Amino acid sequence: MRYSQSLLLGAIFVVVAEFCMASMGALVKTLGQTMPSEMAVFARNLAGLLVLIPLIVSQKNLSLKTDCLHLHLFRSITGLLAMYCFFYAIIHIPLADSMLLKMTAPLFMPLVALFWLKEGVSNWTVYALIVGFAGVWLVLDPTGEMNWVALIGIIGGLLAAIAKVSIRRLSKTEPNIRVVFYFAFVGTVVSVFPALWNWQTPTMNAIWLMIAIGFVGTLGQLALTRAYSVSNAGTVAPLTYSSVIFGGIYGYLFWNEIPAERFLLGAVLIAMAGLLTLRKKSRNVEVGVL
Repeated sequence: MRYSQSLLLGAIFVVVAEFCMASMGALVKTLGQTMPSEMAVFARNLAGLLVLIPLIVSQKNLSLKTDCLHLHLFRSITGLLAMYCFFYAIIHIPLADSMLLKMTAPLFMPLVALFWLKEGVSNWTVYALIVGFAGVWLVLDPTGEMNWVALIGIIGGLLAAIAKVSIRRLSKTEPNIRVVFYFAFVGTVVSVFPALWNWQTPTMNAIWLMIAIGFVGTLGQLALTRAYSVSNAGTVAPLTYSSVIFGGIYGYLFWNEIPAERFLLGAVLIAMAGLLTLRKKSRNVEVGVL
């Protein structure tokens, strides 16, 4: 495949993936009007596991045995907690805001890698992080009424960064499909307990919404994986921010959400910084946590 063709194909898959993520967010927000977010998280994980099982069965030479169980558990729990944070944010703040907060993970990754993996941080990365966290400050709007729900979304970004850095550790010895399986399996087993604790008997409409959340979220993850398999991650990275645009469109059409000026400026700063850090790490493709 020629470079131009692989780039176009990768770009298409990224846009499809981010459209799916924004669509999943819209479904979660709709479900959250009547059902607890814990049930949406469980549905998302269960759907991912059900999709993975036939893929794993078809690979006869694949072994699920691992010598890194502690790392798999750590990656799975941090990724699951990030999902809880994001789903909570999606329900309680404008959809575009929550999609943007999901994209703060690249800002935290260099810091997590610095303290955990002892990876160096260049001056260029430091400048990018200053710009990015200035954008986060604008989104939180601390000079007005502190947006505590947005802070939960940012904590989700930090947890997602920790999960992704742990994937970098796992990728040295573990195949991607094994990493994804343990996340889906642990996520499903653990998330069933909060779902039962906050159980509400779903209506038929809610059941269909939960099925759609799981299906669309899994489809988005598969599309993103496919995008990075056919093109360079750093090249198509700018398109990952299209989820913010799609989220803004959904929010305006269905909830009459209009982004504030501070959010727009913060979004530009976070996107600029995120793209710089993503391109610096373009050789390391991480598996997503949502």
